[in-house]
Amino acid sequence: MSDKTFRILGREIKKGESVVMEIEVAKLHTRNKLTMPVIIERATREGPVLLLMGGVHGDETNGVAIVRDIIRKGYNKPKSGIVICIPVFNVFGYLNQQREFPDGRDLNRVFPGTAKGSLASQFAYKFTKEIAPLVDYILDFHTGGAGRENYPNVRCVFQEEKSLEMARVFGAPFVVNSSYIAKSIREAVHKMGKHLLLFEGGKSLALDPFVINCGVEGALNFMRYLKMKDGKVKSKPDPVLIKKSKWIRAPHAGLFLSLVKNGSWVKHKSVIGIISDPYGEFEKKVIAPFDCHIFGLNTAPIVNKGDAIFHVSMEVS
Repeated sequence: MSDKTFRILGREIKKGESVVMEIEVAKLHTRNKLTMPVIIERATREGPVLLLMGGVHGDETNGVAIVRDIIRKGYNKPKSGIVICIPVFNVFGYLNQQREFPDGRDLNRVFPGTAKGSLASQFAYKFTKEIAPLVDYILDFHTGGAGRENYPNVRCVFQEEKSLEMARVFGAPFVVNSSYIAKSIREAVHKMGKHLLLFEGGKSLALDPFVINCGVEGALNFMRYLKMKDGKVKSKPDPVLIKKSKWIRAPHAGLFLSLVKNGSWVKHKSVIGIISDPYGEFEKKVIAPFDCHIFGLNTAPIVNKGDAIFHVSMEVS
């Protein structure tokens, strides 16, 4: 909970104050500093501290757009507590339209970081020391990578009652049971006793209005749940809870055409895709191995044998 004195990045944020600050990411060889904007809104009433962040992977533009829309619409101005917005977390990757940091590392695999490690590790360390300890809740907005499109979903550990409750409140169509990944932000803040909800939607280097709206509405629902905004959580149909999932992989190399839409329910043995060669000699069907929901789809026109093409549910409730 925010107390009477709230200090972040060396500055006190007073009640009712709106502040835009910058945290140094790196000093470039040109002597310029690369900084990350941090937008802070503090209400006059006490309440939780919520962090909204996008662009952990620099090419995941839907996440950036979600946080941007929340700011544009004024949803980040709470009735109680403090909302911190970081629209572009991985500034290097965002500028280069790449997933990784310049050192080639995935920023989301180096947490909690070290003071004298790689460039990505040093930045992770700075976040872990200077921002993460101050927050109570985090909404982390991601998209699919490597040409994969995710249907809007939130990920949590089903055995953690609080996390599952938060996921239901958010209101995405799917909730996916997902273990903690070593050295991810999610694992690092969990060890600090914080609550992080991870949203996935759309694909990299693309903007999807449906995905963006789902993320914005989910964040607003979550703020209502925390009593940071007035109003009740908007009731939606219960999300599909995916306890276990797998990727269906391409049985052949070739041109890939999906015959179903992402987010669809498909029946066992139905034809969900076609893989063909460029010379008109064969067409191979991709068959659903069981009844399942499709919540991830490879959008690449050409696939190799073994490529992941459909992310499907195995156990749902």
